[in-house]
Amino acid sequence: MLFTALDDFAAEISLTPLQALGIPVALVGAIFLSVGTQFQHRGVGHFEGGDQRGAHLGGSALLRLLRSPAWVLGTLLLGLAIVMQLGALALAPLIVVQPLGAVALVVTAILNSRLANIRLDHRSIRAIGACLFGIGIFVTVAAIFAVERPIQDRQLLTVLSLLVVALVALGAAWWWFRHRANAIFYIVAAGVLYGFVVTLSKIVINRIISGNFEGLTIICGVAMLIAMLVGSYAVQLAHASGPPDLVIAGLTVVDPLVAVLIGVTVLGEAAETPPWAIMVFAGAGAIAIWGVFQLARHHPQIRPLETAPEEDHD
Repeated sequence: MLFTALDDFAAEISLTPLQALGIPVALVGAIFLSVGTQFQHRGVGHFEGGDQRGAHLGGSALLRLLRSPAWVLGTLLLGLAIVMQLGALALAPLIVVQPLGAVALVVTAILNSRLANIRLDHRSIRAIGACLFGIGIFVTVAAIFAVERPIQDRQLLTVLSLLVVALVALGAAWWWFRHRANAIFYIVAAGVLYGFVVTLSKIVINRIISGNFEGLTIICGVAMLIAMLVGSYAVQLAHASGPPDLVIAGLTVVDPLVAVLIGVTVLGEAAETPPWAIMVFAGAGAIAIWGVFQLARHHPQIRPLETAPEEDHD
């Protein structure tokens, strides 16, 4: 009876063995992402405005980063993480492998607590657990119902249009709130842009594999590089404004949620998903987002920084 039930469950899973290989590849990439983020954070440190209000990195600061061994090593590790992520995207549907980056949250939280000699309280641990629980449920359901199809020109143009809207909206928001922007703003901005980077990467890989590489695919690649550069700058501003596990928490939740939302609504990767599973997707995503905001509110490295200006004033 048990084996029959397991066979029936396995028959429901849409992933082939080759596609399933993308899951461990994505997990290894998440570890590289975590360690690389930690080193980048050590390299950035706290530049002017690094009190979670209006952090910015000018040209001289960026040059100093290039002379920082920790930052350079972190950047190389993040490069390896990107390679692993692209490999995972080439193997499996986007909505299956992308959320697995949340594993980096656990690794980063442990590393940061050790290196910064801090102890995560129960509220921070609960927030991290909520992120992982939400993403875990999401990936489990996605692995059962996700499908992958060739990406058409219409879908590519839709994603490019959405990217333009996102860039304009984020640019306007930054210009309006640039003197008050904090770590959460930069994390959300970077997460949104990285979500487009992942999606455009998937589109380019998909079209190359299907033999549909032409001018529109090249435009897609250029747009991906633009989103990556702007998103990378936002990540550095986030590092200058908050602790690394807050940065990684935002990126490993906002990034996959944006990518998955595009994958579901535009690329059709959830076309065969029943309504109840869509509701599970929404609930799991809401739990993960709640965890990020709780971590931002209760992280032990955030609270002292928020109260510091009042202490100085007194």
